[in-house]
Amino acid sequence: MADTPAPNGNGGATAQTEDQNPAINALAQYTKDLSFENPNAPRSLQPQETGPQISIQVNVNAKQIAEADFEVELTLEGDAKINGEVLFAFELNYAGIFRMRNIPQDQLHPAVMIECPRLLFPFARQIVAESVRNGGFPPLYIDPIDFVGLYRQKAMEAQAQGGETGPLAS
Repeated sequence: MADTPAPNGNGGATAQTEDQNPAINALAQYTKDLSFENPNAPRSLQPQETGPQISIQVNVNAKQIAEADFEVELTLEGDAKINGEVLFAFELNYAGIFRMRNIPQDQLHPAVMIECPRLLFPFARQIVAESVRNGGFPPLYIDPIDFVGLYRQKAMEAQAQGGETGPLAS
């Protein structure tokens, strides 16, 4: 009678199957660049009659650094203004190294450009909120970002310009 590994046994069939499942592993996360400006302090910290107009821009970039490893950068830039006068401005470039395993080639680009920034976002959001609070303002909690919509928008822009979304930046 031949030994057949039990489905839940140590080193059995389950372990082999798990090694073949698609996986995204965050190997490292870090702040590459952080800037906060409060150019009109202390005047900007005085009570205001109206709330500020807040503007936020989001960008995602990625580059392959090894066979299965990618550095993904999430950039958040924004400012708050009242009557055209800047109360505060920030820029954060938050990045991570991600290992992509068993992801089909046709799904690799969307996985890197959607799922990886989705994993980075909560940490970047907290850094922005704390920076704004440390600047003397109430914390700015950025609304969740639709990375699928952002990916589609970038893909349509690339197609309109005759480019492709396939290869990652190097």
